Amino acid sequence: MRELSAEARLHLYARNLSRKTSVGLQTAALYSAFVVIAAIVFGTLSVHPF
Repeated sequence: MRELSAEARLHLYARNLSRKTSVGLQTAALYSAFVVIAAIVFGTLSVHPF
């Protein structure tokens, strides 16, 4: 099996890092959406409009 050049290794590393960052951002966005929904639900439960 041939060795990868330094440029090819750097490209693979950058692509892998980009993928990890993307997954992390998507996970953070998903959890943030749940937090916002929970804040709205629990916030409206504590208000008595009538």
